[in-house]
Amino acid sequence: MNVERRFVLTDVFGKSRYAGNQLATFLNCMSFSEMEMQRIAREINFSETTFITSGLQENGGFNVRIFTPGAEVDFAGHPTLGTAFVIRKYLLPNDANQIILNLNVGQVPVTFQKKNGTEILWMKQISPDFGNTYSIQELSKILQINEDAFDLRMPIQEVSTGLPAMIVPLMNKSAVSKVNINREAYWQLINKGAAKVILVFAPGGYEFGQDLSVRVFPIAFGIDEDPATGSGNGCLAAYLLEHRYFHSDQIDVTVGQGFEMGRPSELYLKAGHENGSIAVQVGGQVHAVAKGQWEF
Repeated sequence: MNVERRFVLTDVFGKSRYAGNQLATFLNCMSFSEMEMQRIAREINFSETTFITSGLQENGGFNVRIFTPGAEVDFAGHPTLGTAFVIRKYLLPNDANQIILNLNVGQVPVTFQKKNGTEILWMKQISPDFGNTYSIQELSKILQINEDAFDLRMPIQEVSTGLPAMIVPLMNKSAVSKVNINREAYWQLINKGAAKVILVFAPGGYEFGQDLSVRVFPIAFGIDEDPATGSGNGCLAAYLLEHRYFHSDQIDVTVGQGFEMGRPSELYLKAGHENGSIAVQVGGQVHAVAKGQWEF
């Protein structure tokens, strides 16, 4: 098989295959043009497709580019974990404990840990930036839920750990499940410069052991809803710590996402204060699904 045409499919943030978020990763893409990568991502039509654009490590990491069906993004969570998994499995001669990805947003390390016999991959995201806040009235129109469904104790705020997300606190899982995006109202707000990704969350998970239920809508990137979002949940972890959602100086929680889509996902979030800033980690499982050859 021509190494330049190989790709690998993985499921990220699921407890098993056929759950979580789907990812296609292409190996040895040094000769791929940006147009080719975008067209391939559109053809595959997963929420993201990644391209490893260095055959060997550079500055201790592998160069990787991430594309949604509609655009390239500087950072995304499940592609980071899934690509690190593929690099260790197919490009390195031994089992490394850490893989570094050179992304557009900078270097992102991914570590591999065993927990009760299960391998968990963890990514350390860049320090968060906290941005604009928005009114309940604006988001009620976009989400098409009543204003009493919002948690009034917490702000609706943009947060970025590499890819900005608008974090929207709701009262309960029922409110999360009722969200139905009004696309016209969404675009009106996005066109004013707001974050293109909307994350809604509430206390209580979908399964035992989950602390929060989450849904994510990155419509501007060609994705109606995302089943598992590492970048958005990293923003959420920083938000939970900054606003003391759990009345604690440490965040260590489990999130359920993707259940409304039939792609149940589970993500692990950690955040704490470190050297004067907030340190964020997001973890989850990765499962190999298939590998193949792309025709050119």
